[in-house]
Amino acid sequence: MPKLAAIPFSLLELSPMQQGSTVSSTLANSVAYAQRADELGFNRFWMAEHHNMPGIVCAATSVLIGHIAGQTQNIRVGAGGVMLPNHPPLIVAEQFGTLESLYPGRIDLGLGRAPGSDHITSRALRRDERRAENFADEVTELQSLLGPSDGVSPVRAIPGENTNVPIWLLGSSLYSAQLAAKKGLPYAFAGHFAPRFVYDAIALYRREFQPSNVLDKPYVMLGLPVVVADTDEHAAFLSTTSKQRILALLRGDPLWLTPPVKTMDGLWSAQEQAQVESFLGLSVVGGPVTVAHKLKMIAKELGVDEFIFTNDLYESEDRHRALEILSDLKNN
Repeated sequence: MPKLAAIPFSLLELSPMQQGSTVSSTLANSVAYAQRADELGFNRFWMAEHHNMPGIVCAATSVLIGHIAGQTQNIRVGAGGVMLPNHPPLIVAEQFGTLESLYPGRIDLGLGRAPGSDHITSRALRRDERRAENFADEVTELQSLLGPSDGVSPVRAIPGENTNVPIWLLGSSLYSAQLAAKKGLPYAFAGHFAPRFVYDAIALYRREFQPSNVLDKPYVMLGLPVVVADTDEHAAFLSTTSKQRILALLRGDPLWLTPPVKTMDGLWSAQEQAQVESFLGLSVVGGPVTVAHKLKMIAKELGVDEFIFTNDLYESEDRHRALEILSDLKNN
């Protein structure tokens, strides 16, 4: 059984917003959350990219990364991820090259090929949906822009050139796993919302991995929804917040962060319950002993090198307490 002390713990943040709250206070909560994670020794703090989703306020990903990096000391801050088909690679290289120049050695660039929005919003972003078909080429272009000048290309990322910002490929299917393996890049699987292909994707990535100047062996980070509290019972109660959010997502409703409830009975149909539970199939819920056991089992079964957790709890105090418990699990 692997020891949790040997596995880095990281966090994925969507800046979840309570209905009736403000964007300013929500982002202030995200900063305080990142600062507490920094104090406790978490490895990374990544921001997602989502658009036109009431209840999630992380649309301006690179802006938030700079803001949070400026108010923390040691934790790596990055994108989990930038949806590359939404952005010209040159712009991404300039933004993240600037961030790396401001906060040397602390910036990560995770890349995805999903829109991070619906089709109508994609068009509003001026997104050519065919660009997703060119994802592999655009990753290569971005690598070149962030690497040393070849002395030939007339287009250079200034700043960005030769910053060599670490690039990760993110995904929930076999495509990104295969591409990450081919390019010898680290791979992050989105188990926090799409657990279906987790075994096949990680196995494919490890099997087909080709060493590169970035990595000499595969490196897998697994996204997990985690709800940890002082007891199993309290964690189960707190987990109803994330269940209500996924239910809202399935229904096409706004994704406001809602208070936990004593029971979900009456809030969902049997079919909706099955869909939510499938969506959260890799969710880890419980007190310290339960969560430690589950994480060790997952790490052993999947050969995970690093965990990145979503921690969607209603009260900031509960989120911070969860960080303290997770930190204790690593140190004891």
